Amino acid sequence: MRQPRLTRRGLLAGGAASAVGALATYASPRGAAETSAQAPAAPSPLAAAAPVPGGSAREPFHGVHQAGIATPPQSSAVFVGLDLLPGTGREAIVRMMRLLTDDARRLTEGRPALADTEPELAVLPARLTVTFGFGPGLFTAAGVEDLRPASIAPLPGFVIDKLERRWTGADLLLQICADDAVTVAHALRMTVKDARAFARVRWTQRGFRRSPQTQVPGTTQRNLMGQLDGTVNPAPGTPDFDRAVWVGEGPGWLRGGTTLVLRRIRARLDKWDAADRVAKEFVIGRRLDTGAPLTGQAEHDEPDFDRLNALGFPVISEYAHIRRAHVRDPGMRILRRVYNYDEGLTPEGQPDSGLLFASYQADIARQFVPVQRKLAEADLLNEWTTPVGSAVFAIPPGCSPDGWIGETLLG
Repeated sequence: MRQPRLTRRGLLAGGAASAVGALATYASPRGAAETSAQAPAAPSPLAAAAPVPGGSAREPFHGVHQAGIATPPQSSAVFVGLDLLPGTGREAIVRMMRLLTDDARRLTEGRPALADTEPELAVLPARLTVTFGFGPGLFTAAGVEDLRPASIAPLPGFVIDKLERRWTGADLLLQICADDAVTVAHALRMTVKDARAFARVRWTQRGFRRSPQTQVPGTTQRNLMGQLDGTVNPAPGTPDFDRAVWVGEGPGWLRGGTTLVLRRIRARLDKWDAADRVAKEFVIGRRLDTGAPLTGQAEHDEPDFDRLNALGFPVISEYAHIRRAHVRDPGMRILRRVYNYDEGLTPEGQPDSGLLFASYQADIARQFVPVQRKLAEADLLNEWTTPVGSAVFAIPPGCSPDGWIGETLLG
């Protein structure tokens, strides 16, 4: 019989239990009584602070779909790509996903993970979500290559790409989001700690948006180039959203799930600063202040791509970003769940900044690739942006309180 493996977490937990036991054994009844009489018991640190609505807010973990997709985007995010260790097969992957699901279930409910040595950091979930995705390599390692959707593969090459391996590909994705950066950091530490026996970290990408304390939830966010980003997103809970995002056809195990394309897009903010406002709005096809199309007055006005100016040219250029990205059928659009990133300044004082472009869609080949091809061919914005990272994942459906993420594929 295989002996239980001694782990650092088990050792720490065992040590703590032994210490408590020793104190109980050697404390005299008289001493205990005196202590009790002298002062009331100290309140538990876990309940010492009065709850604040934003900190104690919870997003449901269980359900038909994983949280973190239709969920209103939180202010802080980290995307982690992991590669399975050599020899990690289906049985080990199942153990890993059961363990990580339990971690996510507990943490999103404001409870510490098992053997959490800093449980106080878990009590404020702040709308924490943990979303899991399976990259192409996981299907091969698990021996279920025949169940991998065809579009869960490296994207076709685009002429604008300058991909760096350190931001590209991965076997497993953890997407961790919350309205508090400390909550995100703690959830990251707990989950990756439990994944280390099965996988190594390939990349970590941190992103941010405006917090609920500074902007009304649901307001379209601005990226670091000053543009409103996500104006034409499908609205959760609508038939168009369901058709655009959730898998309804294809492999049975993926129904109720979705697919994710994560692109790391570097922005040349120094060059963007050199363009005047008229040029920037011409490039985007929208006004920077309101987000309205150049043919409209408000952010959500439909752009009129047929309108001409006094010289007979389109008001919205044929190469403007919103024209190149336009999809007429709402059910064929993508869900943009984007985050800014900022890695500080280069030695020359230039910002190393950009966008973590998370695109959710039912089918990558049918929805994401055609739009990306049009953008790569002739989008004026390409002068200021460069994709440097790319990864694709199948996002399994959610699970029940007794289930685990990935059981429809690996169970």
